[in-house]
Amino acid sequence: AISATHSSRRQGSTQSKNTYTAKMPKSKRSKVVSLTKTEKKNRDSKVALVEELRECLDTYGAIFTFSVSNMRNAKLKDVRQAWKHSRFFFGKNRVMALALGKGPEDEYKPDLHHVSENLRGNIGLLFTNKSREEVVEWFENFQEADYARSGNIASKTVVVKEGPLKDFSHALEPQLRKLGLPTSLQKGVVTLMGDYTVCRAGDVLTPEQARVLKMFNIPMADFHIKLLSVWANGEYEQLATPDEEGAAEGGDDDEEEDAMDS
Repeated sequence: AISATHSSRRQGSTQSKNTYTAKMPKSKRSKVVSLTKTEKKNRDSKVALVEELRECLDTYGAIFTFSVSNMRNAKLKDVRQAWKHSRFFFGKNRVMALALGKGPEDEYKPDLHHVSENLRGNIGLLFTNKSREEVVEWFENFQEADYARSGNIASKTVVVKEGPLKDFSHALEPQLRKLGLPTSLQKGVVTLMGDYTVCRAGDVLTPEQARVLKMFNIPMADFHIKLLSVWANGEYEQLATPDEEGAAEGGDDDEEEDAMDS
């Protein structure tokens, strides 16, 4: 019995030496994220933004609120470059309203709570020392054409005439056909087999229509900035009301990043 026990132990020992337990790699998804750190970082960034905005209030003599039609980040950067002497803030409306003041009792300077009332939706702030007249004139004259996107309203009727489309390589023919155009290759040339109406004035453009207009190099959207109000020297003036587009594009401001801050 003693011998059998020893043999059993030796066998078990041998098995344990020859047995390997596979360890599954730790999943990154199971990693616990400390919400306390995340919340602290968000809180710190909001405090920093409030301080920065109030510093601008002490540095610049005027604040304009504005909305953007047909938002294009690249064109927005061009505007920011042209106005390097001023400061733009776009996004986080609730934090911006907190910095300015939401009512007469907590506004940073007199009448600033009226500026906060404009911060609804896709609205930005421009801090500047330029005169009211100079700012208004510049933005009234600034407008750039761009390609329409899905959901935009067609400003005109566009019809492509039957015949060869010499500006398109043969490799694009299947793509044009997929977009709905009656095309074929005729001796290696992309050819439209009949007149094709891309869109009619007033249409709400589909993704396919917007793509076709871009392929045919037909811009149908205007990027421009609309000034809504101005605050200067403690006095507030309403200049215009937001477009429906500007009001609709904005989301929950606390979820947004600063799209533009310079």
